[in-house]
Amino acid sequence: MNYIICPKCGRECEKLLDSVCRDCFFENFKLIELPLVISLRICSRCGAYFHKSRWEDFGKLEEVVEKDVEDALLIHAEAEDIEIYLEPRQLTPYIYIVRVEVDALVRGENVHAEAETEVRVRREACDMCSREAGGYFEAIIQVRATGRLPTEEEKRRSVAIARETMQQMKKKGDRLAFITDTQELKEGADLYMGSMNASKQVCRLIVSEMGGSYSESPSLVGMKDGKNVYRITYSMRLPEFRSGDIIRYREKVIEIKNSGKRINGIYLEDGSRFTIPAEELKGAEKVAHINDAVMTVLVSIEEHAILVLDPRTYETVAIKKPVSFSARAGSEIPVLKTLYGLFAL
Repeated sequence: MNYIICPKCGRECEKLLDSVCRDCFFENFKLIELPLVISLRICSRCGAYFHKSRWEDFGKLEEVVEKDVEDALLIHAEAEDIEIYLEPRQLTPYIYIVRVEVDALVRGENVHAEAETEVRVRREACDMCSREAGGYFEAIIQVRATGRLPTEEEKRRSVAIARETMQQMKKKGDRLAFITDTQELKEGADLYMGSMNASKQVCRLIVSEMGGSYSESPSLVGMKDGKNVYRITYSMRLPEFRSGDIIRYREKVIEIKNSGKRINGIYLEDGSRFTIPAEELKGAEKVAHINDAVMTVLVSIEEHAILVLDPRTYETVAIKKPVSFSARAGSEIPVLKTLYGLFAL
């Protein structure tokens, strides 16, 4: 085999790298460069970290430390087949020592390098948490009901849907997905929302589950970077009727069983089913509630009618026999007396 003399050190070698032997070439070759100290900014409230001029949600602190070290690590442009090993060691809650080992292929030669850096964690409030703490909001959701006051359960559920949606939207990357303030009022509830986009999603989900409708009204609040900045008010209107209400619609008396995007119930006259899209239930009149029912005696049962005692006059009254009626004569059954007649429930 023919050997080549290295012009720098005089040793024999099989090949030259940049006109010198392998040892002389790698003597001054720097595979990696790593700062001795790295400063890491972490939000003390939400755990986001400042990365490449923006706050990001990443994960556990140790994972963030490793990520920051990888970003700060410079590897020579000629390196190929690179393998990186990181070994973080926590000294204090605010200081990590990270050992870095890199294996690579440079001009066909295996190269190994090691370095160590100190990561200093600085805790502060991120931009979104600062906004939330400062009362920032882009939208207001006003939860109301048509023709009545919302119940406590309806207000509680609306707020719960908003909170659940904010958590999901934040996981998807909307860092403005927070509720700045919630105000419970006699006429409903007002929710001050950090994210305009997330607010619209909240309204859609409330309508999907509880029925009703919503409208939006923008208002100009200022300018930013030469553009108009708007704040949106979403006016939620829950359905006028809810489960247990007795209504009169198209000259028929109906018990509401379920109120959402569709209204489901039964015709009290014969017990048959009633269903209609909520937006089509217009002109209906609430005449009573299921809690207004009283117990009375079932006198007798005929083929198409039943005889009961009027709970007020105690006179025997014949009413139409409901579908699937199974009570026995002499027993007590719930009835509801309205301006439009007496009905067995």
